[in-house]
Amino acid sequence: MQVSVETSTGLERRLTITVPAASIDTAVKSRLQQLAKTQRINGFRPGKVPVNVIKKRYGQAVRQEIAGEVMQQNFYQAITQEKITPAGMPSFEMKTDEDGKDLEFVAAFEVYPEVEVKNVDKITVEQPVVEISDSDLSDMMDTLRKQHADYKEVKRKIKKDDKVTMDFVGTIDGEEFDGGKAEDFELEMGKDRMIPGFEKPIVGAKTGDEVIAEVTFPEDYHAEALKGKEAKFTITIKKTEQLNLPKVDEDFAKLFGIEDGNIDALNDEVRKNMQRELDQTLKASVKEQVINGLLENNEIDLPKSLVEQEINVLREQAKQRFSQQQGGNIDNMPELPANLFEENARKRVSIGLLLGEVIKSNDIKVDAAKVDALIATAASAYEDPQEVIEYYKSNDELTQQMNNVALEEQAVEVLLDQAKVKEVKKKFDEIMNKQA
Repeated sequence: MQVSVETSTGLERRLTITVPAASIDTAVKSRLQQLAKTQRINGFRPGKVPVNVIKKRYGQAVRQEIAGEVMQQNFYQAITQEKITPAGMPSFEMKTDEDGKDLEFVAAFEVYPEVEVKNVDKITVEQPVVEISDSDLSDMMDTLRKQHADYKEVKRKIKKDDKVTMDFVGTIDGEEFDGGKAEDFELEMGKDRMIPGFEKPIVGAKTGDEVIAEVTFPEDYHAEALKGKEAKFTITIKKTEQLNLPKVDEDFAKLFGIEDGNIDALNDEVRKNMQRELDQTLKASVKEQVINGLLENNEIDLPKSLVEQEINVLREQAKQRFSQQQGGNIDNMPELPANLFEENARKRVSIGLLLGEVIKSNDIKVDAAKVDALIATAASAYEDPQEVIEYYKSNDELTQQMNNVALEEQAVEVLLDQAKVKEVKKKFDEIMNKQA
């Protein structure tokens, strides 16, 4: 086998590979002899068909089959010989394929870029310092109470936290429009579900009242015909319900797994969960800043094949999400265009290559203790953490996923040690509300 390597453009490479005629012809002859033993042809006994008859009938197909196998085998031998690592599958172009002549073909493919991580000291990171106050805990308890609240009908003026059942009719220049009418519509006030101005005349009204809301549809409204239009809604109030928050008592504590109903134990559990979510959010924020800084300071060439692979992954994930929303039916879903995913795909490929180089150049090995900590953190959100931990450790695929997460976090920590880090005091709701 003879091999010549040519750099075409950028990361593209072309291998011209020549395989001696003798090895091809021998392989073809052997395959034809095997066929002669198994083929049934009229006029010949089974297993007694002359090879020249088999060659006449199947020779071309057999040679194509052998050529395909030879190209695959010799391609992998060639890249091993030349110490080349392809970034994707090759495309083959046959140059010469005739009886008695050397087989010559070209394999075109891309290689991984040479990655050098630079300017890590130019990465700037704002590291929030946050403490969970008693006020934060109180606010969280109020949130939990609202999640377990119910509504009770009242006969009074409507307040901003009430639930209102209504009929309404919308008009533009005196004419009704599509989608502007509803009956027995339930609206939880203060949730910003409706366009600005809709709720204003409702607050202070009472059951049986009819009020007019004058609104202007936003310029970015989803319905093209309504963008920027002024409209009037005639609203008839049919029922007003008040939000009833449960008391923080033994029964409330038991809703959260505190079997003895101890309120102090409930507060401790809620604070612990708040701290876990806060820690995860802060870690994600710092990681995002480090990675964005890494990308900004290190531009690299990307193999098209890797980007295309990542686009396909993102496209498939989008299909699966859509499938779940549609109850598993994606038969009528059109093929999503690649440009929807290209930017994100390029970013993900860049991150993978850069972090891979950080791991390689710093000889980072998986920290078993970090893997255990990651699994424990994930398990802590479940009722029986130990059962979840054992499940992770008994599942090779999940364990490998956690190993990859640990390696990535270790690489980010190496970068963070070299970056410019500034600690900034923040409030709990400032961080968590931004995350939401």
